[in-house]
Amino acid sequence: MEAEGLDWLLVPLHRLVSWGAAAAMVFGGVVPYIPQYRDIRRTQNADGFSTHVCLVLLVANILRILFWFGRRFESPLLWQSIVMTLTMLLMLKLCTEVRVANELNLKRRSFADFDPHHFWHWSSFGDYVQCVLAFTGVAGYVTYLSIDSTLFVETLGFLAVLTEAMLGVPQLYRNYCHRSTEGMSLKMVLMWTSGDTFKTAYFLLNGAPLQFSVCGLLQVLVDLAILGQAYIFACHPQKPAPHTAHPASAKAL
Repeated sequence: MEAEGLDWLLVPLHRLVSWGAAAAMVFGGVVPYIPQYRDIRRTQNADGFSTHVCLVLLVANILRILFWFGRRFESPLLWQSIVMTLTMLLMLKLCTEVRVANELNLKRRSFADFDPHHFWHWSSFGDYVQCVLAFTGVAGYVTYLSIDSTLFVETLGFLAVLTEAMLGVPQLYRNYCHRSTEGMSLKMVLMWTSGDTFKTAYFLLNGAPLQFSVCGLLQVLVDLAILGQAYIFACHPQKPAPHTAHPASAKAL
């Protein structure tokens, strides 16, 4: 009797928690990029942020949206992909504008050049949009032709979440090459870690496809590796290379 009497409270509370978790899934993924976006706008310097992060997330979320047509998963995950795609386009727009404004080389590079050496380093935001639309069109057409193949659909889902799991790898590699995390928003990475942990728990508790849970765990590990880099490079900063006098300067002295 007591349990039945509490139903009036527990049922709405359960719904409220479910709605809150769904809202966190939809919008929580974009929160880590807010401090990075603000830092870039404030400093007018995008060198610390790898735009390949945008590339990875755009590919991952477009593939996930296509995966939904073959295997209907929860709507919050679909809306999360749509919101994240729009967010990455905004990040790309800002980074491109800042980079072009600071670039001394005025030679225009465009997607239509089909130059692999300058892939994803174009001079206009419109070129990135063209690339995204071209990829979406090709991937969408292939998905349309193969939508009845279970193997294709499951592989598509695996590629989508595996690509997203590799999200932090460009930033991880950039930090390794520079032996520094300067310019990278630590708040962004901390939010990545907390968000990915929540997301993975959401996958596990809500019975999402296995690909989501496995790759979510991998994503958390990459986030932790980046945090480890931030700690190591802060404790052992790279020493500036000693300045070597030019022979001509030495003679002049």
